This record gives sequence, C-alpha cells and structure tokens, in this order.
Amino acid sequence: MKLDGFGLFVNNMETMVRFYTDVLGFEIDWKKGQADVYLIKDDTLFLMYGRDDFEKMTSRKYEYIKGFNGHYEIALSVPTFDDVDKEFDRIVKMGGVPILEPEDEPWGQRTCYIADPEGNLVEIGSFNK
Repeated sequence: MKLDGFGLFVNNMETMVRFYTDVLGFEIDWKKGQADVYLIKDDTLFLMYGRDDFEKMTSRKYEYIKGFNGHYEIALSVPTFDDVDKEFDRIVKMGGVPILEPEDEPWGQRTCYIADPEGNLVEIGSFNK
C-alpha cells in the first residue's frame, strides 16, 4: 500500500480552512459549504471532513477529545533553528495557541508546538542550526 494522504475531522470547516491556508500556507481546493476539503502541502494530501457529515456518511456516532488533541501531531519542518522561533511567533500572533515554546532537544532538533483552532497539535522543527 502507498500512503495517499491523511484526514482530520473538524467542527468549524471555515475557521480550520482559514488557519491551515492563511497561517500555515497549505494550498486548498474547497468552496464554502463543501463537506470536505483537500489541502496540499509539499505534495502530501491533507483532507478535512466535517464531523457531522462523516457521522452521517458512516451511520455512526463518534466521540472526540475536548481541549488539546493528544492523539497525533502534524509535523512541519523549517530550514533553521532561527526559523522555528520566527514561525512560532508568527503563528501565535495569527491565532495559533502556544503549547510548547521553541526549545533545543537532546536529539539535536529545535522544536515547538502550537495548537490549531480545534486543539490539534502542530509541531514546527528543524535539525539545522
């Protein structure tokens, strides 16, 4: 099997689309009112599905974590350690919720975490000083 992409279930599609396009720079193929979104970032397909729509499609009810989502993270890399700090500051100013401020890790990476508007974790990191 080949990885085609990954999906995220969202409550407020418009808010999430704005964050991932305007703040994180994902490209988008979506028209307001559509039940799903196809985003492309560095040739990786990233999907968003309305939670209610997905439940209707599968005829099941799902429970979703409240607060910050600790089930997974989306990892984004930047060229240098300085860029980690710059992106963290920029994203927080644009509405990202700070989770972990930039720090140097013992394995040689500088990393930080923010949360998107629905509490999903986004890591920004670099291995290049």
